[in-house]
Amino acid sequence: MDLSSFITSLTTSFIIFVILMILFAWLSAKPGNQVVYYPNRILKGMDPWEGSRSKTRNPFAWIREALSSTEQQVIDLSGLDSAVYFVFLSTVFGILLLSGLLLVPILLPISITEDNPGLVDSTGKNAFDDLDKLSMAHLKEKGNRLWASVIACYWVSLVTYYFLWKAYKHVSDLRAAALMSPEVRAEQFAVLVRDIPPSTEGYSKKEQVDAYFKHIYPETFYKSMVVTENNEVKKIYEEFDTCKKKLARAEIIYAESKKGPNSEGVRLTHKTGLLGLVGKKVDSIDYYNEKIRELTPKLEVAQNKTLKDKQQGAAVVFFTSRVTAAAAAQSAHARMIDTWTVIDAPEPRQILWTNLPKTFYEREIRQYVVYFIVFMTICFYMIPIAIISAFTTLPNLRKLLPFLKPVLDITSVRTVLGAYLPQIALIVFLALLPKFLLFLSKAEGIPSESHAERATSGKYFYFSVFNVFIGVTIGGTLFDSAKAIQKNPDSITEMLATSLPGSATFFLTFVALKFFVGYGLELSRIVPLIIFHLKRKYLCKTEGDVKEAWYPSDLGYATKIPNDMLILTITLSYCVIAPLIIPFGAVYFGLGWLVFRNQVLNVYVPKYESYGKMWPHMHVRILASLLLFQVTMVGYFGVKKFLFTPVIIPLPILTLIFGFVCSKKFYRFFQSTALEVASHELKETPNMEIVYKSFLPPCLDAHKSDGEQQFEEDV
Repeated sequence: MDLSSFITSLTTSFIIFVILMILFAWLSAKPGNQVVYYPNRILKGMDPWEGSRSKTRNPFAWIREALSSTEQQVIDLSGLDSAVYFVFLSTVFGILLLSGLLLVPILLPISITEDNPGLVDSTGKNAFDDLDKLSMAHLKEKGNRLWASVIACYWVSLVTYYFLWKAYKHVSDLRAAALMSPEVRAEQFAVLVRDIPPSTEGYSKKEQVDAYFKHIYPETFYKSMVVTENNEVKKIYEEFDTCKKKLARAEIIYAESKKGPNSEGVRLTHKTGLLGLVGKKVDSIDYYNEKIRELTPKLEVAQNKTLKDKQQGAAVVFFTSRVTAAAAAQSAHARMIDTWTVIDAPEPRQILWTNLPKTFYEREIRQYVVYFIVFMTICFYMIPIAIISAFTTLPNLRKLLPFLKPVLDITSVRTVLGAYLPQIALIVFLALLPKFLLFLSKAEGIPSESHAERATSGKYFYFSVFNVFIGVTIGGTLFDSAKAIQKNPDSITEMLATSLPGSATFFLTFVALKFFVGYGLELSRIVPLIIFHLKRKYLCKTEGDVKEAWYPSDLGYATKIPNDMLILTITLSYCVIAPLIIPFGAVYFGLGWLVFRNQVLNVYVPKYESYGKMWPHMHVRILASLLLFQVTMVGYFGVKKFLFTPVIIPLPILTLIFGFVCSKKFYRFFQSTALEVASHELKETPNMEIVYKSFLPPCLDAHKSDGEQQFEEDV
């Protein structure tokens, strides 16, 4: 990439960002769009602009509101997990800002003023003239100026340790405060029990579980809920629930039609065949009433059969004391690891019920199989990503696709493609992966949605690092220098090292594209706005339809955090080699804090609460990024033939020690609830029946049946 393409990329990205900000300020002020820009507040019964000093909008109003918001407001509106995400953003921003205050004003002048007339600038992919003069590539081999880079490595590492320790302690305090809350939370009075052994003949699973836990906890045991195989009853329930919704919709439309000129109204009709397009035409109200009458007894029979005959080897056990529940989740209940496995219960809304009955050995086998598939996926994706990074550069496009030469010879087209094509191709390619990784994580037998998203986040992070960071750097170099490497295989190490400053240019524009265009689209919500208005105009007939059309999603930690981690890994790895990348990384996380502060307070609705369990995974991956940076620098100093390279070697060791100490000091509390936290008093005695019912699957709670009555009996 030449200098003009680089400047074009930054300029056009910034212009797009400004345009999107103006669109956001204009569109969000219109009353008809409030459900798109303020759904979180609306769902909580708040005024969209509550807390705002002015009822008028301007391009900077959202910045003032985001900056003035408090951490407690974030927790109240969007939960602790959202607040922890902002701890992550502010921590990384602090690391980059404090590191940049030393590195940028010191390393850049040292590099650019180096007298090195014999140096030949790298001509690797994406390098533009004079970039090497702003990086370590311009420093002489064995030169004394390399000591400044050594000091910079230690400075970045120490700053990272300081901010991470401070953040871990803060998140631990936030988690403790949330778990000590006097509010009754159902999951704090329950545990998940898996690997229930076969019951004695004549005893049901429920009787076995009740007897076992009542014997161990005679004073605080309340009752158990054995997990059942619900496929059949769930299918009937979903059909029943769909008929109820469609009946309600038909009745509302009929009632609305009576308000027009025709006082008798118009009854809705539909066809009973595929998608309502073929088959017999029927009156919708009569049809759905009849279907509900048919399904009601069928559902009750299926519920009874499920509760009596389809009990499986897992259960949710309830206690009247949250201290007992916390203690039970941390205790060994059997001599063998493959029986009576007891863990903390997650929120009812995030339990993956179909995974609970999977046995210990089944989960172990599934986990290793999934790890192998992920490993193969990483290896498989490395090839196409390396090809994309090399193939999408303009010289290679001209060489490999000669029929495009007339188009690529147009100056404006060449400039725009040179600025954006590689980055857009990479972003689109990565967007295809997250759903597949989430599917694999759930296939492991993981018991909760939050745990599955944490596992997905980890897989996606390592995939991104190996395939994007390493793949782009190594793949592009190998592609560009294949002939030279064939002639002299021993030169590959030096070529890879000299390609690092050139690759920094690609990542500079990649980061800029992510925060300017990405954050602009995030804040302006153009795509959700268009989809909502199209649905409202052509598909929505009732208020329920309209609400369903605008109802927001959650933040999407499974993909959001790995993407942020990739930017952090890139920035840290290049912060000493090419310090110019630090301001770009700092802007990414600083602007991200502002944008997502607005989105979390106004837009996104969390689908679960894990009380900050994502933080240890963020912490470990920040350390992994730091470790990669330190190892990269050891190698780069070696290529520079710096005699004192061993001075850097203690840094990776320090990082491993720091991670070990943090894990020993903090991580246990994120695995399970500390008893001193659980022992805090509640403001009211919990209604255990409400606690119990909150875990009951909807398909078993639609109608009271004999089987359910038996299922709920106190022991």
